[in-house]
Amino acid sequence: MDRLGWLPTRYITPRGWGMIATAAAVLLLAQVLGRRDLLTLAVFLAALPLTAAGAMVLLKPRFAVERRFRPPSVETGLVTQVHLTLRRDKGFGTAYMEEQLPVRFGRSPSFRFPARFPSASGESVYEYRLRSARRGVFAIGPVTADFQDPFGLARHRHSLGAASRLVVTPAPLELPATSLTAARGTDGTATTRRQANPSDDDVMTREYRHGDPMRRVHWPATARQGELMVRQEESVTTPQATIILDQRASLFESGFLPSHAGAHEDDGDLLHTSPSFEWAITAVVSAAHDFIQRNYTVRLLDCHGEPGTLRSPSAPWPGDESFTGLPGYQNLAEGLAALGLAAEPHRRTERPHAGNEAFSDRLMDKLAAHKLKGPLLAVLGDIGPEDAARLAPAAEFGSHAFALVVCDHPHDSPALQSLRDAGWRAVAVSAKASHAAAWSHFDGGSPVSEATARGGWRRHGAAPDPAEAGR
Repeated sequence: MDRLGWLPTRYITPRGWGMIATAAAVLLLAQVLGRRDLLTLAVFLAALPLTAAGAMVLLKPRFAVERRFRPPSVETGLVTQVHLTLRRDKGFGTAYMEEQLPVRFGRSPSFRFPARFPSASGESVYEYRLRSARRGVFAIGPVTADFQDPFGLARHRHSLGAASRLVVTPAPLELPATSLTAARGTDGTATTRRQANPSDDDVMTREYRHGDPMRRVHWPATARQGELMVRQEESVTTPQATIILDQRASLFESGFLPSHAGAHEDDGDLLHTSPSFEWAITAVVSAAHDFIQRNYTVRLLDCHGEPGTLRSPSAPWPGDESFTGLPGYQNLAEGLAALGLAAEPHRRTERPHAGNEAFSDRLMDKLAAHKLKGPLLAVLGDIGPEDAARLAPAAEFGSHAFALVVCDHPHDSPALQSLRDAGWRAVAVSAKASHAAAWSHFDGGSPVSEATARGGWRRHGAAPDPAEAGR
């Protein structure tokens, strides 16, 4: 049979081709001898593999396929366990199957159905492990299997079930303590220290109650209301951190890297990113993780004032911009998993020309609505003086204002001085720098290059063993 390996065997096996060759020989013999019975035999021998091939194509085996990931979404560098369950509704015989995986996961696992030890309900369960070094949404599956007829004359490869989406989120890094999160209590709460002004007297005052000390009487509000009004006690609230992530491709185009992290035909465009944007994504997820661990509520916005994960196909709730607690962090990390660079101008068809500008009034209004409720962090690309001038006034809206400018030449960034003059603690950083070193420079303010910022560490420790596949 090995000598027939050159024959096309997509639908007919070498055994089937051998039967067809035999039919041709019998047909030739029938013509030479003039025997009608040999002609009937030749037709039968030729029709048998052809009929079997047609049946294999038209009669698709019925299988129930279930695929589960543990955990359902996984951080880059960590392993997820895949549990694949197959159950045959009808059919017979055995089949050799293969799970289809993106190229980055290596060789696809293959297995024999049914399993050696199926469950009591007839299900065959297989397990294998996956790990990705890059974030994204990956199509896992479908299962493909080669089926043969009982006589081994024909075969056909069928796809069983549908592909499942595996979300790989960016992994946060451990960050050193800085003044970015210094204004908090031991339980994560912070004291609100907004000074009263004529526009918020009604919020900061209340009616006089018996026993209130006279030193707390607010005389301007008393004169307006016609009754004694006293200042309220300082309120203790959960602090709120706001992160602005610039997503414009023109500012992160250096070393542009099209990634196939979302290579599934139904997922839309591939993830477009670059080394500098990947650095920015890691900075955002690390800062958000650090804030949420300290009981902050995190708001994530883009440079136009839109929710930061609005364009991400992996975001569970794309319109959300506030994230609280562990569930909130998980939603934010999943939203960042497939977030790519945005073409400029952003949403041209939906905005007037004035609104196409970054750091416009829409963003400023959103920041002003939460004025002085917590720190403000801007993770930016290689912005120019005009962008810096528009962003500069936003420093007054945060209790502290910090800016990370990711660029190729951090010592020559034209935006730093404008931001610093407006009250920002701005640091320029190279995409090859360590995130931990960049954070430590917030209190110093000097640029961070590769030479001064090597290293960094993951909060999860060492990376696990390479991905493995098995039953």
